Amino acid sequence: MSRSRRAGNQQVRYRQRRSLAILSIARRRRLLNDEVLISLADSSWEILDISGSDVSDIGLATVANISNNLWAIDISRCERITAAAVSEVICHCPSLEILRCGGCPRSESTARRSVYLLKPKLNTLEEDSWEELDTVEIGGGAESLRWLVWPKIDDNSKEIISMECPRITVNPQPSPFDLHGHKVPAEALASIPLDHSIIADIDPKTWAVAAAPRRLTIPTNPNAPPEIPIAEKFRLAYVEREARLAPKRAKRERQQRRRAEREFLMNDINAKSVALAAQVSKYLRKS
Repeated sequence: MSRSRRAGNQQVRYRQRRSLAILSIARRRRLLNDEVLISLADSSWEILDISGSDVSDIGLATVANISNNLWAIDISRCERITAAAVSEVICHCPSLEILRCGGCPRSESTARRSVYLLKPKLNTLEEDSWEELDTVEIGGGAESLRWLVWPKIDDNSKEIISMECPRITVNPQPSPFDLHGHKVPAEALASIPLDHSIIADIDPKTWAVAAAPRRLTIPTNPNAPPEIPIAEKFRLAYVEREARLAPKRAKRERQQRRRAEREFLMNDINAKSVALAAQVSKYLRKS
């Protein structure tokens, strides 16, 4: 892989991680809504955790159209999301493997109404022979879904999924392998937040909210400059943090590079010979 391509991939990963970190902090501070979500949406996203937020069908459907590489989504405890948005996710995210839902009365109702969306379907076709059929045309439902995290799933929904969707494991438990011989990913465990890895190295004080009384809203001055959007505030805070940590990262990289060079000199015979020859030459010049 060329240097420019590696640099491009690093920039994509950095942009993805930055936007997801801002999203995770906004969710924990209970500031996540459609406006924030859509402003941060990135086509490179692979996971999406909007649990307990004010995101509605509009926000989720919009992100499903933008980020169609999503393979893990958490919509648990979302009061404003219905089965219509789940249908959009299944339609536009063919790689979806993990879905988290339930957790509050409205989300439980959405999960029950979405069960039929997970079932495989056969569409009506008019081709002359089966050789002319396309698998996309005859297939339907959440074909790639493998893990459903729904802690309070009702018996009827559980039976339907067991009978109609045997490929889906409901509420998997921590273990090296599940009943189907596949390793259970950490993202499919209810005890671990879906976005845990995104904010693992971020100080929890970043999203801590003090329990202060609400202040009265003061009418804004029409001549005052426009207020910075919440998403932009988070972005600026993240950029400031990255700039503050950049010297430390550079120092750590230099230390690792010097350590690697020392190990190379200690372990490589040719390198030892060159170093020894340099020392002998230096000694002879002095004498």
